[in-house]
Amino acid sequence: MFALAIKQYLERHGFESINLKAVLFDMDGVLYDSMPNHAVAWQESMAKFGIKMTADDAYATEGARGVDTIRMMVMKQRGREIDEAEAQIMYDEKSRIFHEMPEAPIMPGIIDLMRQIKSDGIQIGIVTGSGQRPLIKRILKDFGDFVDESHITTAYDVKRGKPNPDPYLTGLKKAGDLKPWEAFVVENAPLGVKAGVAARIFTIAVNTGPLPAQVLLDANADLLFPKMTDFSDNWKNIKKA
Repeated sequence: MFALAIKQYLERHGFESINLKAVLFDMDGVLYDSMPNHAVAWQESMAKFGIKMTADDAYATEGARGVDTIRMMVMKQRGREIDEAEAQIMYDEKSRIFHEMPEAPIMPGIIDLMRQIKSDGIQIGIVTGSGQRPLIKRILKDFGDFVDESHITTAYDVKRGKPNPDPYLTGLKKAGDLKPWEAFVVENAPLGVKAGVAARIFTIAVNTGPLPAQVLLDANADLLFPKMTDFSDNWKNIKKA
């Protein structure tokens, strides 16, 4: 299965082989089981501005820059274009509510997976649509054995967020100007999968949320796991494929 997925990826892009030097992880729903908290924070905060946002909306737009999600929702429901500054005010309220909620747990399996990757001499990077400083500090506290701040890409590093390729292209640059065939992307959301695919990186989806698996396959994920522990258990097999 793994060898076939890699073969199809190489043929699709015209690459000769994968020379793995880095694995680029999304944050929410990948490092942390945080999406339930985000869904509540989105719904409560947007209601204060008269915008209806459901839990499904939160999961479907996961990975995008928060201000981009807000501008899209306002346009969709109000037919009005708002600038980034106005969207930022609304996003600040969402962030305030989120940070008042209980801390999301680390995703089961992710530490073991990172430990294996590091022992194989492969770099680890984080590519998130968030730019909230408390979240970046938590990454460094929880995953400091595997990643440093110079290898974290946030919303403030790019003008165009996911599903555009820019965040993952920036992740490649921060990993040492790597080529697409020198990295893997690990995502749990359709917009993030689309961003990895658009960057022409082998993109692994892990379905840690409530969306149907087909949604991630329709976003053209190269490989799909139902949970992070399954991915961790199969790391050696994927690396050898």
